[in-house]
Amino acid sequence: MPGTTLVRRALPEDAEDVLRLRQVMIDSLARSEPSTDWHAESLPVLRARLARPDGDFAAFVVDHPERPGSLAALVAGTLDYRIGGAGNPRGTDGYVFSVATDPDARRRGYARACMEALLEWFREHGARRVRLTASAQAESMYVSMGFELKPDPLLELTL
Repeated sequence: MPGTTLVRRALPEDAEDVLRLRQVMIDSLARSEPSTDWHAESLPVLRARLARPDGDFAAFVVDHPERPGSLAALVAGTLDYRIGGAGNPRGTDGYVFSVATDPDARRRGYARACMEALLEWFREHGARRVRLTASAQAESMYVSMGFELKPDPLLELTL
C-alpha cells in the first residue's frame, strides 16, 4: 500500500547495521562514549539474539529507501519479569532501550512505525507496562503515543 512504512523484525544479517544505528543513538546523548571498540564484542551476541525470535528481545527496523542493504531506523526492547503487583499482576514489563533513525532518514515516521511494531510485540507477549527514557527531542513523540512523564528515581551501579 503506498505511503505505508514497511517495518520488519531485524534478522541476524542486520546486526552490523543495528549496531551502527545504536551508535547513532549513543552519539546523540550528552555524555556519550564515542568509541566503537565495543562493537566487535557485541556483534556475535547481537546476532545470536536476533536469531532467536522466541526470546525476550526484539528489534524492529525499516530498510533505508535510498541505500539498499542499509537500515533507516531501529527500535529495540526487551521483556522484563519482576514479581507482580497491583498494577501489573503478571509482572511482565516491556523496556525500550534503543531508538535511532539514520540522520538522512529522519522526520518520515520510521521511528514511530518501529515503536508501534515493538508495542504490539510487547502486547502479544503479555507486557502490561512499557518503560523507556527519552531524549528531549523524542519526548513529544512518546507522549503522543500515550506515554506519561514520570519522575526518574533511577540509580545505577556499574559492576
